[in-house]
Amino acid sequence: MSKRKVILTIAPTGGMAHKSQNPHLPTQPGEIADDVIRCWNAGASVVAIHARRPDDGATCNPDIYRDINARIRKHSDIVINNSTGGGVHGDMVHPLAGDRWEILWEERLKGMDAGAEMCTLDATTLNLSFEGKEILMDTSLTRGRALAAGMKARGIKPEWEVFSPTHILQDTTTLINEGLDDAPHFVNLVMNVHRNFQNAMPYSPRFLQMMVDTLPKNSIFCVSGIGPSQLEANVASLLLGGHARVGLEDNLYLRQGELATNIQLTERIVRIIRELDMEPATPAEAREMMGLPRAGAARPEFAI
Repeated sequence: MSKRKVILTIAPTGGMAHKSQNPHLPTQPGEIADDVIRCWNAGASVVAIHARRPDDGATCNPDIYRDINARIRKHSDIVINNSTGGGVHGDMVHPLAGDRWEILWEERLKGMDAGAEMCTLDATTLNLSFEGKEILMDTSLTRGRALAAGMKARGIKPEWEVFSPTHILQDTTTLINEGLDDAPHFVNLVMNVHRNFQNAMPYSPRFLQMMVDTLPKNSIFCVSGIGPSQLEANVASLLLGGHARVGLEDNLYLRQGELATNIQLTERIVRIIRELDMEPATPAEAREMMGLPRAGAARPEFAI
């Protein structure tokens, strides 16, 4: 009997943390690509990429994404997923009245234009607290529909990123039922960011089970356990039939008081996957499991 295959996502950078918090955080195209290739060699099958400017500020600049993507594709066949969430600094935010800020919608749209096979789709409206700022991420149903339709037109598969059961039951399910994503639907359950993201869910096995129970039919899922919940949430996901996601985007520490590297986090979860008598999926296997390439997509070229 063949072993169950696990799609392992590495999220190396994110759009929030700074090198001052962990000097191992890769922010420039060469740094990101080098980390991704090391993690791919260790067993990662998907990479969730956030781009950064030369000054490390968050961006969805498609030229920077293309640079990162090209460096990775030169040496690896890992599935590339570019963010349309962006981040909470750099190009991505501007001030509103009343000492509030907003993540710029126009900048988020640029994340679809760098040739990735997948893009994150946050069909969510959230208020974030970050570095003393209150930041609005406004994704109305109309905006979520525009992202989903834009991805479908480009042959991009969405990774639905959700923070609470309502995000699954409302906009995500509505847009899927409108035919904007072909099954299987890939959903990333983001948990334990509730101290900074209004209306997000803390992590617990019970809350994770509840969110899994609300998924649309024909869905597969992974869990972003933020901070100290990363390891436990990943193990729980595997036990529930889900997939794994690790990386410095979600967690800067290997254990309490010890800063992590992306390769350390990858190698640890690969050991656990194999101890559970499962096996990390190759990128080719992950594509088959997720229904890639999507209709209309340009097939990526790999020089490996």
